[in-house]
Amino acid sequence: MHLHCYTWTGPGAERAREGERRPLHPGFMASPLPPMRTCDWLLKPRTRIAASPATVPDALTWLAARYRAAEPSFLHPGGEARVGLDFRLELAEQHLADGVDVQWGIWLRGGNFTTPAVICCSPNRHADHPCPSGS
Repeated sequence: MHLHCYTWTGPGAERAREGERRPLHPGFMASPLPPMRTCDWLLKPRTRIAASPATVPDALTWLAARYRAAEPSFLHPGGEARVGLDFRLELAEQHLADGVDVQWGIWLRGGNFTTPAVICCSPNRHADHPCPSGS
């Protein structure tokens, strides 16, 4: 198994366009929106891969950096503080070690939403998608 990282930040209301977030929709490949199922990130063009960490600790470093970059814009910083980055990373480490995808969703000010994801590849537990990078 190896890992690929993806991210999307944009107007949260756009996530309601569920059709283009599903692989059978003709606009799926070109849509910047995150897929409905995490495993379907692997169907997006390889140019959507933000990183391909070599290890789970590297993936956690990537997730932490995305979180910290968004932190000044959190819509509900108090709520996020109650969950905390350390707890998020602890769960992510457990899930990724077990081959389970990790995707976080956080509301930002101005109606925006950010969602960093680390997807398990070759194999993925939920779909038999080919590796987008050809690995």
